[in-house]
Amino acid sequence: MKRALGTAAALVCLGGTVLAPAHRAVADSPVFPATIALPAGFRPEGIAIGALPVAYFGSMADGSIYRVDLVTGHGDLLSRGPGTQALGLRLDHRGRLFVAGGTGGDVRIVDAWTGAVLANYQLATPPDTFVNDVVFTPSGAWFTDSRAPVLYHLPIGPDGKLPAPEEVVRLPLTGDLTYVPNAFNANGIARTPDGAGLIVVQSVTGRLFRVDPATGEARHVDLGGEELPDGDGLLLDGSTLYVVQNRRNAIAVIALDPEGTKGTLVRRIIDPRFDVPATVAAFAGRLYLPNARFDTPPEPTTPYTAVAAELPR
Repeated sequence: MKRALGTAAALVCLGGTVLAPAHRAVADSPVFPATIALPAGFRPEGIAIGALPVAYFGSMADGSIYRVDLVTGHGDLLSRGPGTQALGLRLDHRGRLFVAGGTGGDVRIVDAWTGAVLANYQLATPPDTFVNDVVFTPSGAWFTDSRAPVLYHLPIGPDGKLPAPEEVVRLPLTGDLTYVPNAFNANGIARTPDGAGLIVVQSVTGRLFRVDPATGEARHVDLGGEELPDGDGLLLDGSTLYVVQNRRNAIAVIALDPEGTKGTLVRRIIDPRFDVPATVAAFAGRLYLPNARFDTPPEPTTPYTAVAAELPR
């Protein structure tokens, strides 16, 4: 009980008037609801969760960011979008959201407390770009582009200083990863368990690749003949890699070797509440996924949800 009360108090301090007060959770909803209602017409794609029970969702419709109190399920708009998309999200320990801009070819850095835009980077020129997902390493943030065979690196110093636009690195992808024209290629991105490399999933082929961040050389990850079609968001937990397979309504659970060169499919998580989930984040023994509903025609009144699934034991 003391832990629950402490969490609620922290959330009140975090959100001010934005997040729901703790007493509303008792009256209106169960604690840590397993299904969270998102705004109609929002078209969620990305999700980020930090150390506190607060989730951030990005909109494919206009790039808005919606913040949700995971204790109560209540939330509201944190940052109104610029009209371009908000896809992959990551939250750093300084309270900054790194937002992949999809077809806009851009990246935004958003203050997770106030919603203010701290920086903008134009990484590529539309229409031959789709900046899709992001991961942190000790040297900064890495972004995939599903249309162009390149990774973008935003170097970030030990003091957290954001780079100048001319300091952004564009690393061409070489080796085993061949882009398929007019298809979704490199999508989700994660670190290898040993932290020395990067893992990306190619949606159109269902293959995983280990990328050397120094050279851009990509090598196929041996999954023993298994493939991951419609692979989307990635989440690494120790040596376990969770791969969202969006239109398959599944999460593939992969046991990786330390270098990320080989893996074994352990199981797939299936849930009847999945409705084309896109990305995944974890908190308190649960996996949280926004239902992107790619197979449902988007309308201003289309309902959207995020769901929580228990982590496999």
